Amino acid sequence: MALDVLAVAPLYQDPDVNRVRLIAQTTKNSTTPPKPLPPTKTKLTTIETKRIMSVLDETIHKVELVTLLSYVASSSKNSEGMLGEDIMKAVREHQDLCQILLDRVSYLQEEERQLQEEEEFEDEPWFRDRVLSIEVQKSHLPPLMQQIKGSTKNIVRLLLGNPQAASLLQVQTLGRSAEAQSFIDSLVELRGFLFEKLLTSPMEARDKTQFVQDITRRNQRNQEIIDTLENELAACVRNRDAEDEYEELDVIHKEEKLQLEELKRRHDVLVEEFSQIQAEQEINAKKRLEAEQAMVHMVRAAMLIQALWRGYLVRSMLRSKKRKRSKSRVKGKGKGKGKGKK
Repeated sequence: MALDVLAVAPLYQDPDVNRVRLIAQTTKNSTTPPKPLPPTKTKLTTIETKRIMSVLDETIHKVELVTLLSYVASSSKNSEGMLGEDIMKAVREHQDLCQILLDRVSYLQEEERQLQEEEEFEDEPWFRDRVLSIEVQKSHLPPLMQQIKGSTKNIVRLLLGNPQAASLLQVQTLGRSAEAQSFIDSLVELRGFLFEKLLTSPMEARDKTQFVQDITRRNQRNQEIIDTLENELAACVRNRDAEDEYEELDVIHKEEKLQLEELKRRHDVLVEEFSQIQAEQEINAKKRLEAEQAMVHMVRAAMLIQALWRGYLVRSMLRSKKRKRSKSRVKGKGKGKGKGKK
């Protein structure tokens, strides 16, 4: 039997920013792979990516407002003139709900502690009654927490409906706790990381990853050869004991120098290939973008032509029906006149 631990702050719960890890730290190796290629696009072009960024921007804005509610509650006199009576009323009601929740949690925790001290009486009826009472009171906490969530949403809704009040509240950054500010900074950093990811298409990401892996493998092989040659040279230098030997080492050194120059030449070739591939990727990306834009224009033109053609057909059908009605009316009038003469 254990009581669920609920930690509720007066107006919001501070996040554990120490658990937020947006950037992975990598160890430095002797052979570092080349940096990832920058995205070929600088703006989001699809509706889906724009919606993702819009949702994240809205979330950051709401977090900035919510993390200042404790400041509003602590300085209610100054804040009432800034935010208005409706918002301050909602904040006070929200504060009351949070305080009720904290009191109930504190009471249940105390009851739980006392029961743990009296566990030797767990077979007694009164002990079971107290346990049942605690479980019943615990069942009342989720609805109260739902009310607090609804109250928070209501305050945010009121602030968003009053842009002037939201702007005045947003500039009160000194009233925000250090933990909350760190969390917001992490969200902003996440936004930049996500924006860069959304600019890169899946095909470009695959090509870049494959190219970097190939370059890394080649650099590793070259580094292994260089390390082997350097180790052999160091061993020869340590073990030499005569001058006929110095000449041999000199010859080996020259050969290794030639090999090293060859490796450098190959490295230069790889760098040139890398630049060419990057340029080709940029050209292909531009061509794809132009093709997509041309396709959009063609689709719009086709839709316009279809709309005009449907309008023409509708008008033709209406004219045809009009003519038939007028003919039928003329025939009806003619028959009526004939009957009158008879």
